[in-house]
Amino acid sequence: MRIAAGIEYDGRPFCGWQFQNHSPSVQQEVEQAFSKVANHDVRVVCAGRTDTGVHAIDQVIHFDTDADRSNYSWLRGSNTNLPAAVSVQWVKRVDDEFHARFSAQQRSYRYVICNRAGRSAVFNGLVTWNHLPLQINRMQEAANYLLGEHDFSSFRAAGCQAKSPVRTIAKLELIQQGEFIVIDIEANAFLHHMVRNIAGVLMAIGCGEAEPEWAKKILEYRDRKLGGVTASPCGLYLTRVAYPEHFEIPQAKLKLFI
Repeated sequence: MRIAAGIEYDGRPFCGWQFQNHSPSVQQEVEQAFSKVANHDVRVVCAGRTDTGVHAIDQVIHFDTDADRSNYSWLRGSNTNLPAAVSVQWVKRVDDEFHARFSAQQRSYRYVICNRAGRSAVFNGLVTWNHLPLQINRMQEAANYLLGEHDFSSFRAAGCQAKSPVRTIAKLELIQQGEFIVIDIEANAFLHHMVRNIAGVLMAIGCGEAEPEWAKKILEYRDRKLGGVTASPCGLYLTRVAYPEHFEIPQAKLKLFI
């Protein structure tokens, strides 16, 4: 049978989602936890791999198993064997055609910026700190140039292994509440470091280092060397993965900062 699950995690203790020999990963912890419940080795597939220090509210995984367990047993058993920084939020049996990665239609991220003179001690590692005053209207004007289908070569990491740099951004919205500014972005898929590179450009424009039209120029360059600075992973959250309705995949409801 095929099992799907929703995973929430604090990315700070890990080298990212994907298993690495040299450092602890979220994947390693999740596989070990479900393997203990299944009483056999479990290998999981995720909706989207996250980098070192990146968090998730709604990472979706699937795995195949012969073990007959109730959803409740999978949920409680896995969480009993997980560290405090990782938590399973829901578990359900799905059709064999469901695939956590390839069945996904949209993915959403939120990038959280603490915009004030002094860094945050309470939210250290959970938000990005920018001490320069950011003008959200300038950032939104720049963001609008990135909406739609484009070649995002200028916004992906040099080592990105995606076959095509073309992606479609359906939403790129900035919201401010007090000292917090969030960047909400939704696309059919993302390139390596794409969100962090977009955030770096928008913050540079927001503090007046460049004009909003710079975002459009970077897009047209199609050259990462001519792009902006890659923003910190702190403050980046995978917040939602959308699937066709017939799979009935639950959605996270946690309110994040705003």
